[in-house]
Amino acid sequence: MVTKEQLLPVLAKAGLKLSESDLEDYTTLISGLDDAIASLPDARNVLPRPDLSRYPRADIHIPEDAESGAWAIKVTVKCTSPSSNLLHGKTVALKDNMALAGVRCTNGTAMVEWVPEVDATVVTRVLDAGATIVGKAACENSCLEGMSATAVTGQVHNPYAKGYSAGGSSSGSGRLVATGSVDLAFGCDQGGSIRIPASSCGVIGLKPTWGLVPYTGILSLDATIDHVGPMARTVRDTALFLEAIAGPDGWDDRQSALGLQGDRLKFVTHVDEVTSRERFKMLQGIKVGVLNESFEIPGQDPNVVASVKSAIEGLKTLGATVEPASVPLHKGAPLLWTCGLPLAGARQSLLGDMDGRKQLYMTDRAELVGSRLTQRQFDALGPGASNVYISYLWVQETYGAKLHGQVMNLLKATSDAYDKALDKFDVLVMPTLPYPPPQLPKIGSEEGPLKFLARTVGLIANTCPFNNSGHPALSLPVGLVPAREDPSIRLPTAMQIVGRKYSDVDCLKVAAAWEKAYDWKTF
Repeated sequence: MVTKEQLLPVLAKAGLKLSESDLEDYTTLISGLDDAIASLPDARNVLPRPDLSRYPRADIHIPEDAESGAWAIKVTVKCTSPSSNLLHGKTVALKDNMALAGVRCTNGTAMVEWVPEVDATVVTRVLDAGATIVGKAACENSCLEGMSATAVTGQVHNPYAKGYSAGGSSSGSGRLVATGSVDLAFGCDQGGSIRIPASSCGVIGLKPTWGLVPYTGILSLDATIDHVGPMARTVRDTALFLEAIAGPDGWDDRQSALGLQGDRLKFVTHVDEVTSRERFKMLQGIKVGVLNESFEIPGQDPNVVASVKSAIEGLKTLGATVEPASVPLHKGAPLLWTCGLPLAGARQSLLGDMDGRKQLYMTDRAELVGSRLTQRQFDALGPGASNVYISYLWVQETYGAKLHGQVMNLLKATSDAYDKALDKFDVLVMPTLPYPPPQLPKIGSEEGPLKFLARTVGLIANTCPFNNSGHPALSLPVGLVPAREDPSIRLPTAMQIVGRKYSDVDCLKVAAAWEKAYDWKTF
């Protein structure tokens, strides 16, 4: 039974006063609520726990050689009776924000220590497709960094130059695929976290249409911008990977069962059909729009611009019709992403507060965090994550829910503008990133968050708009360009291909044709 003495401090903290008679009534009502809560059955009984006899895991260990920071933990998981051979013989790395039962999940931070009890839906799907999971790739602190310098397991170095960023937040995934340590790796993308490391490391990275692939069992940043998708060395492997993991799972409310079935979930045959044609006919009938505003990013590197424009010219020789396209709202889209992130992003990603969503709730981890971060938890964050948390406290206190609602309403117009452009074109193309990977800070340097975050100003100008809009976006390596800090060092750059929602296959077809026709390392 709740007493008045217990209820009064709660009311006082909220600035509320009640009459004596109302206090008596609410004490009774809250007591009833407490009794109802106490009578709830144990939710752990309904969790989708894996069948460990079908999906055994072995050799769980922290490797002595972390592959220049890329591995967070090693483990071997293979299905004893796969339902298909779609990914037979392929090795896969999980990003370390994905649940794998019995294996620690750091989310790139020491904020909490958590070992999940469930497997993410996509984990089960790749195992059922015959793949072998060989470990979890390092990711940046709380998945809130675009540079590979903040993972709790250490810096991740670019595969083309030690001391340079591999991109973030799926940093380990990008490096492991690029070096051939794995065939495939998962990335998760809320502002560019698949495409940034894909571009930085010279691999393929696809942020699928929002909701095409279930996010169940993966730590969220903000459910409205959460995407999980494939990273691979070839477009065909990317298509295979996507085919294995796409489709609704019945848990994730980011997904709609409508339109996510049958031929709409087939990708490989379409890629094969395009690449089987004569070179000059591979993209016959495909209309490509070159997004003007994507080349007007402040601080954009001229070598990146030249490389991507040359790659776009190459599309013409493959039969595509290539014309300029304009979406003026593209320039303001990063501002909306920035202003929309703190309130929902900090609540969901840092506090695990996912109220209002129909999905699998990982309550065991949320319980470890609490309703506000402690000083110890805050101190365990990287500059990007700590900036988001302080921004959240400020926005919550100063603006409240109105700001987030304002941003979400404005985003509709931006998304509609991309849809309108894609009525005329099959895909839009642009640079993935505005400049090559930056140099990593020296280990042990005590620079403040402002200087650290200044290294990646404008990095997500062409990537984050499509997290908010939900359009599929693929990063395709198209060349090597000089590093800004040392022109003798050459680092990957990439072209981003954006398609209509649920037409991820168009991005794959355009990328596959270009990949077959050209060697990006010598282009």
